[in-house]
Amino acid sequence: MEIDSESKTLEDELNNNNGDQLQSPKPRSSSSDSDSDSDSEDESQQNQELETLETELSSNPANYDSHVQYIKLLRKMGEIDKLRQAREAMNTVFPLSPEMWRDWAKDEASISGPEGFVAVEKIYDRGVFDYLSVPLWCDYLNYIQEHDPSVRACSPDGISKARNLFERALTAAGVHVAEGNKIWEAYREFEQAILHTIDESDIKAKELQVQRVRNIFHRQLSVPLVNLQSTLLAYKAWEVEQGTDLDAKSSEVDGIPSHLASAYQKAMEAYNARAQHEEQISMQNISDTEKFQNFMVIVVNYLKFEKSAGDPARVQVLYERAMTDFPVSSDLWLDYTRYLDRTLKVGNVLRDVYSRATKNCPWVGELWVQYLLSLERGRAPEKEISSVYEKSLQCTFSTIEEYLDLFLTRVHGLRRRIVFGGEANGVLDYSLIRETFQYASDYLSPHLKNTDGLLRLHAYWARLEMNLGKDLVAARGVWESLLKIRQTICSFDCFLLSIHLVLPKFGSLVEAWQGYIAMETESGHISEARSLYKRCYSKRFAGTGSEDICHSWLRFEEEFGTLEDFDHAAQKVTPRLEELQLYRIQQETKASTDQRGAIATDEQSPAKRPKQTAQTQKKGYKDKDQLQKHDGVNEAQEAKIDLEKTDSAPEKQMKGSDFGLAYVDFVDDQHLAAAITKNKQMLHGKKLSIARSDPKQNRRDGHRVPREQGFASDQRRENRESASKEYVDTHSASRAHQASQPATLKSDDNIQLKGKNIFAVPRNVMTIGMSANKSKTVEEGDEKPKSNDEFRKMQQSLLEVVEFASAVGKEGVLYLVAAAGALMGVPFL
Repeated sequence: MEIDSESKTLEDELNNNNGDQLQSPKPRSSSSDSDSDSDSEDESQQNQELETLETELSSNPANYDSHVQYIKLLRKMGEIDKLRQAREAMNTVFPLSPEMWRDWAKDEASISGPEGFVAVEKIYDRGVFDYLSVPLWCDYLNYIQEHDPSVRACSPDGISKARNLFERALTAAGVHVAEGNKIWEAYREFEQAILHTIDESDIKAKELQVQRVRNIFHRQLSVPLVNLQSTLLAYKAWEVEQGTDLDAKSSEVDGIPSHLASAYQKAMEAYNARAQHEEQISMQNISDTEKFQNFMVIVVNYLKFEKSAGDPARVQVLYERAMTDFPVSSDLWLDYTRYLDRTLKVGNVLRDVYSRATKNCPWVGELWVQYLLSLERGRAPEKEISSVYEKSLQCTFSTIEEYLDLFLTRVHGLRRRIVFGGEANGVLDYSLIRETFQYASDYLSPHLKNTDGLLRLHAYWARLEMNLGKDLVAARGVWESLLKIRQTICSFDCFLLSIHLVLPKFGSLVEAWQGYIAMETESGHISEARSLYKRCYSKRFAGTGSEDICHSWLRFEEEFGTLEDFDHAAQKVTPRLEELQLYRIQQETKASTDQRGAIATDEQSPAKRPKQTAQTQKKGYKDKDQLQKHDGVNEAQEAKIDLEKTDSAPEKQMKGSDFGLAYVDFVDDQHLAAAITKNKQMLHGKKLSIARSDPKQNRRDGHRVPREQGFASDQRRENRESASKEYVDTHSASRAHQASQPATLKSDDNIQLKGKNIFAVPRNVMTIGMSANKSKTVEEGDEKPKSNDEFRKMQQSLLEVVEFASAVGKEGVLYLVAAAGALMGVPFL
């Protein structure tokens, strides 16, 4: 009843010199000194290699190759105890290959003897769980028949145990086209051996056993397997032994029962349809890479064929064969588990497959997610689900979104079982959901940043705190925590971008405010929702978020507030909307100007640049220093050309338009006198008009003074004079040295604008030096916006600065940038 038995006795193992076989420590003999030295050197080398592998595994237990090498070396050295521990350690991290399980079982059987039968049986049982391997099943069946006392004695319990094991093997690999016939033949031989043990006088028992063997033949002949014709001949020969009149040498179906003949014909047709696929799978003499690529293509086509045939058992066996050959193919595992979820839906089978899938590919988050869902469908207890969830958190995934999906899957499952009573013992509590959310937020917040995943997580959390946890304070705390996280990220981004005067993108911050407001509104907390609008309407958001919040506040007051509430909201948001509109116009104008400038640059002799480059490449240089010097000169020339273009741009833009005016406060009279000496001088073809402003003589004799001598209002002038005085107090020492500088105006002079701009200070932004002590005249949380007149004056002042900067040239750009930065709320220091 042996099935290709490859079991070796202890003597065979010890006498085998193959390095992959178990060896025993060799005692020292009286051989020559050279042999002794050679053995000593080999032993020393093996010990050194052993220490190296142990160090590697202690620092990195997930190194698969080190585990394999370590086990091979221990097996070669005959270190039995260490070998057993090494195999157990590897199996806690990885599934062992079928060959490693076979070696382990044989080693334990050879050293333990009959008293180690139970331990060896468990090793075989663990091995057939990891992968589908017909040779491993054959070893398992052989070992049970040879070493199980009850089976050897043919006791009823022993026979029942063996039959159950054979049926397990047939379920696992009975339809394996290439190797399944080995298990069928072993099963027949086992039943035939029992038949020979039955007494001839026990006719009833003998007939029953004969029918049992016949049924196994009939079952095998109806399955498409290799060598099916040989099986038919064996069946006929056996029937002849039982006294049936058949032609045992004929491979035709003549003489056999009609239903068996029909099943055999169908099985042969099915085998012929699969023969081509089997031949392609068994191709040899190709590299592993080619084998994998070819195998994947073949298996995909083969799977399509089997799925179209509609036999889930055959599809499952084909997947298992693929998994055995390529166990770390995540795509195969995902496809396999999806198929089982759709078709088989057997809890125990799904649980086993997912367990093996996550053990082979622990880095695939989707496998863990589907594993948790499968356990929930199978009504698994919370202890088992929680254990799988905790294991998944120890894995390393490739994307942060996989972690988010895992956390949310866990929360979804807890919510469903709490709400719909899926947990029989009623041990689930909402605190589990809160703990999961808190852990997810702490872990994911530094990584998600501007993604919508962070908003999704906290919005779901807050909703469950309200609806399931019945805790309004906790729900508000969730939203406040999200706003704090988002504001911290946005503030840091704003800091990085402020030096470029670029409006930072705040990601999902506006959606966070909207979600918070929506929760309060849906809960009927109108006052709290209104307070949130007052907190966020003046903030800056990406895209049209700022306008959306303002309009949303107005709609909110229309639907829920009084007329006074609506008027109050309109008073707040109207200046804000005007400010945002002005900013949009400025950005569109700037973008349009930049686009025209880029087009003009492209139109300027595009063929000259390649020509110049080619000429430069033709020139020869004696050494590297000359080449670098030449490159430096070219860069300087290019920079000069760009500067000239920049200086001439404002002049071109000023054609046909007014120059405008600007006021500058000087720290002392010496600087003022130096500026006045430049009056009537030419700058880029334009005559400058610089004069001292005399506010008290704004109108003389009923005639208006020319606009060059007085333009701003008295209030603005007083503000400038006050700011100038403060500036003089703190900076007069550093400015005194500049009074002696030449006053002649040239196009490349560094014209510095002295003083301090305060005319374009927006709401809630104070320039350095301005007093922060002012009484609050509005309710807490509100902000006092500028009136329309003040806002128009601010716009006019900004236009004046633009015109002045254009007239002065590149030096005026600093003044323009500072003023624009102040208007946007970004300080320029």
